[in-house]
Amino acid sequence: MDAFPQPTDFANVHDFFMHTAAAFPERPFMRVVAETAAIYGIEAGGISYGDMAARVDERRRAYERAGYGAGRRVGLLLENRPVFFDHWLALNGLGASIIPINPDLRQAELDYLIGHSEMDLAVAIASRHGDLKAAGAKSRLKVVDPDDEPPAAAELMTGGPADGDIEAALLYTSGTTGLPKGCVLDNSYFLNCGHWYRNVGGHCALTFDGERMITPLPLFHMNALACSTMGMVAVGGCLTVLDRFHPKSWWKSVRETQATVVHYLGVMPAMLMGAPAAAEDRAHDVRFGFGAGVDRTLHAPFEERFGFPLIEAWAMTETGNGAVIAASDGERNVGSNCFGTPAPQVEVRIETDGGDVAATGEPGELLVRRAGADPRYGFFDRYLKDEAATAEAWRGGWFHTGDIVRRNDDGSFSFVDRKKNVIRRSGENIAAIEVEGVLNRHPAVEASAVAATPDPVRGEEVFACIVRAEPEGGGEAAALAGEIAEWCLTQLAYYKAPGFIAFVDRLPLTSTNKVQRGELKGVVAALRDDPATIDLCHLKKRKAA
Repeated sequence: MDAFPQPTDFANVHDFFMHTAAAFPERPFMRVVAETAAIYGIEAGGISYGDMAARVDERRRAYERAGYGAGRRVGLLLENRPVFFDHWLALNGLGASIIPINPDLRQAELDYLIGHSEMDLAVAIASRHGDLKAAGAKSRLKVVDPDDEPPAAAELMTGGPADGDIEAALLYTSGTTGLPKGCVLDNSYFLNCGHWYRNVGGHCALTFDGERMITPLPLFHMNALACSTMGMVAVGGCLTVLDRFHPKSWWKSVRETQATVVHYLGVMPAMLMGAPAAAEDRAHDVRFGFGAGVDRTLHAPFEERFGFPLIEAWAMTETGNGAVIAASDGERNVGSNCFGTPAPQVEVRIETDGGDVAATGEPGELLVRRAGADPRYGFFDRYLKDEAATAEAWRGGWFHTGDIVRRNDDGSFSFVDRKKNVIRRSGENIAAIEVEGVLNRHPAVEASAVAATPDPVRGEEVFACIVRAEPEGGGEAAALAGEIAEWCLTQLAYYKAPGFIAFVDRLPLTSTNKVQRGELKGVVAALRDDPATIDLCHLKKRKAA
């Protein structure tokens, strides 16, 4: 299919999709598994490219009649339902932008999102109409069902095709350390995501032979919306978007859809490895998994057990696939947190706290940009209404990722942690994610989250919040905390082990099971002087070699 146009040959996502639909009208564009259909109350089965194109065309005409076009923003609170694509592609064809809304957001969060984005319309499932109307009471927001005729736009807009520079979506960051930022993404961002996936090759090679991808990730994140969707449209493949990750039924869904590619986050392999081994572990068609954050100690065992490689990659909402780095070629360095070697079109700098280039093996912040005349090609356009934050992120002509990585001897990169998650104790840098990885391997730990707590002598100390694997027993907390700390001292340098442990019922998590680091800091501050918190600092002593 070398003659098939590249995604970047098109002006917008709508035109790109319609071209693929015309080329493969009978192929399935989406597959809805029975479990997801039952949860959403919709029909299970396949939706062909031709059928989706007809649905999009009808919806586009309705929006055009209502006056939607360039400059308008429409919120979509539709979870991972197929109708999400009807509205997105229809609006995109008119030059309007979408705001995918996290269904877990509540009143205060919706107030902020609606006010900050200035959306005109929200298309939402019926159960959330009341919340959206209450949050948008002081604005001109209108709320409708996905099958309703769209109401007239607040202002009559001129329709017409969007081009690569016109806003296609406004995605909000998860807000793990503060208020979410609105990332403005134009059409070229999405088209480049499809271009990258179609052409990357190597371990991640896609074909035009009928790829089938399955993902449990939400459509309000760039991975599912931009990477997965555009990758499948780029090769006429079929996309299965589950309502969420269900560990017990995951392999059933994989087999039911005949998936050839799976997308994952690090929590998924860990949960799948927790299930008993079964004879049908390799009874599937998967060629590779693509994602990030697999526990390095589980990476090789997972591949051995399930029979396909997990391709680790690095990207952010802000970078899109403009500067994605993936272990898609050559040696993957399994079990080392390695996410590959930058491609020639990506320029990289690893910078120390002092602003110098980090030596090989020395951790530093990852700075990236696109090689060539446009260093921002494929990246987000800007943070909405925050020129200062945009300029700060791009200071010195490099995008500052906030991720700490190290360059390996072979030129590949390994992830260490988010810069804001690094604990500075007596001059030593401690990655919270590394400590969490060790804690989570202890049989008494179901989940953990680690943060810094002030220390008058050492600057900061390691504080661990732990969810126990078994219900708490009377009088056992201190003994168990000591056991966990002693075990950590056999796995980590002494200064990395928790100095404080607090057993909690739950951790503050995002919708994709990432720790809400901003909220965690507040939890740790509140727990520091709690009588139930166990002080283990006396165990942290340097041992003779």
